[in-house]
Amino acid sequence: MSGTMRLSELQAGSEAKIQGFAPGFKEAGRLREMGLLPGTKIQLIRWAPLGDPLEIKVRGYHLSLRKQEADSVEVVVSSP
Repeated sequence: MSGTMRLSELQAGSEAKIQGFAPGFKEAGRLREMGLLPGTKIQLIRWAPLGDPLEIKVRGYHLSLRKQEADSVEVVVSSP
């Protein structure tokens, strides 16, 4: 299955590519500085026990994002 969705909608273990950011997302510049650029492959590693934050693997390192931030990141799910 492939399609555009929000990062916060991925299941643990899923891989995707960054499509872009929601319009008006103020933290987009900060996330770009951390390597979340359009076209970058990411993998959702796990969710915290209470659902916030989530951990992703991007460019060889692990990054934790708040659910609110993940809601504003648009991704395209990779086909297996």
